[in-house]
Amino acid sequence: MSLIGTLTTGVSGVLTNARALNIIGDNISNVNTTGFKSSRAVFGDLFSTSLAGGTLTSQVGKGAQLLGTLQSFQQGAFENSTSALDLAIDGNGFFIVNDGTGNFYTRAGQFRTNENGLVETITGEVLQGFQITNNVVGTTLTDVSLTGVQSQPQATTGFTLGAQLDGSEVGILPGPAPAFTFNSPIQVFNSVGTQDILNIQFTKQNTVTNGWDFLITSQEGVVTAATDSGTLFFDATGQLSLVNGGALADLVIDIDYSASSPPAAASQLVTWTLTGGDMTAFATSSSNNSVIQDGFGSGILIGVAVDFDGTVAGLFDNGQSQPLFQLGLANFLSPTGLTRLGQNLFAESRLSGQAIISLPETGAFGSVLGNTLELSNVDLAEEFVQLIKTQQAFQASARIISTTDDLLTETVNLTR
Repeated sequence: MSLIGTLTTGVSGVLTNARALNIIGDNISNVNTTGFKSSRAVFGDLFSTSLAGGTLTSQVGKGAQLLGTLQSFQQGAFENSTSALDLAIDGNGFFIVNDGTGNFYTRAGQFRTNENGLVETITGEVLQGFQITNNVVGTTLTDVSLTGVQSQPQATTGFTLGAQLDGSEVGILPGPAPAFTFNSPIQVFNSVGTQDILNIQFTKQNTVTNGWDFLITSQEGVVTAATDSGTLFFDATGQLSLVNGGALADLVIDIDYSASSPPAAASQLVTWTLTGGDMTAFATSSSNNSVIQDGFGSGILIGVAVDFDGTVAGLFDNGQSQPLFQLGLANFLSPTGLTRLGQNLFAESRLSGQAIISLPETGAFGSVLGNTLELSNVDLAEEFVQLIKTQQAFQASARIISTTDDLLTETVNLTR
């Protein structure tokens, strides 16, 4: 009976270590799998019986068994990527994806846009996030979609012109000689995003004072007579000192677009900021040095960027950016209890606890890295060490079987 028990012990060792070899092989084969988390075999002994009335000094084991596996969620190394939708989590948390039947969780952030504009994994699960509307983050998880995203136009409300007017030029003279003029074209946008050019024509007033008359015209609209002209005066140092004979102040330009080519835009007031000290009249050639205005036309999405807090911003061909979504992350009280589904996906289970969903960089949640992938956390050197140890244990267990077989053969031969 004891020899049969020894044979069973050897078999349990062979089977247990064979399963451990399978776990090690799974780790090694996934050394290049993005976001892969390695596993470790957990062994336990098998208890057979207690001899001599169950005394503690006479307990006999029956071999080994594989109690289960424990997954290591240790952070993997990072690798840079050229795709803005390659994402990694630096810290705790999982990306949330949905296949239409429910949410799943992954650390592998290789996402792409499909034919419908949805951001999804290679296997088709759609990334989940909170939609941002008017810079307000929503409260419901939804599919991250880049379909129909467009940058709305913004009408110009003000501009600053940095111009140098040649103070050495001669102004208005008697006779047919023309006065010196200089033009400053200003690009602005109306309420429907149409680009308009406001041209400011400066004319040197006279030879006594350094004064310049200006006339403002619009390419697409009509500047009202009350705001289309005036005079700028410069002091002895070439700095702007007076506007229309009064104190230095900003000017408001009223533009009527009602008669412009379709689509007709709303009339708008545009403030010309003159109090910033950007207008000068030195004794040097006239030039336009800078123009800053706050309007822009509509834009088409040309790319995305992802910030550390998981904000997915659209980049548009009008030079603007706009926040579209903020990614949601999930975490669990016991991540090792998650159910592996393959394809880098995990599912919630009774052992993991329910998903805790929040935004990146809040509480214990990590940050999101764009243009980055998290590599497998498999340590090849450690796996090879475990492989050697498990191989030796397997061979030793097999030797128990072969030795027991020899003893059984000798036992049978005793009757001959």
